[in-house]
Amino acid sequence: MSYRDLAAWKIAMDLVEDVYRLTKDFPADERFGLTAQMRRAAVSIPSNIAEGQGRRSSGAFANHVLIARGSLLELETQIQIANRLGYLPSPSADKVMSRCEELSRVLHGLARAAVDGTPDSRLPTTD
Repeated sequence: MSYRDLAAWKIAMDLVEDVYRLTKDFPADERFGLTAQMRRAAVSIPSNIAEGQGRRSSGAFANHVLIARGSLLELETQIQIANRLGYLPSPSADKVMSRCEELSRVLHGLARAAVDGTPDSRLPTTD
């Protein structure tokens, strides 16, 4: 199984697209501030899922999934900041936060399965 087959990676990739679309209209003076931070956090999520799956051990995978979850929480905070500053209207913020919540649930399940050693076809095998 490839990381591209993981639901978490697919949802995270959709989230990256959402974040890029939402931040393109942020003020120009935020290009190196909040815009860049949000994009980096979003890109970090599927990147860590892919890297962890590629490590071929449940422990490494769990660690990278937890790092991805940390980036997701960082992104959620940045979305709330953008909303408070008026850069992101509430309907848009709510929509992307809903995707974040969905991804959080999926990441939690992946990490739990890896940490608990639960047999799960989504997890890499230990070589």
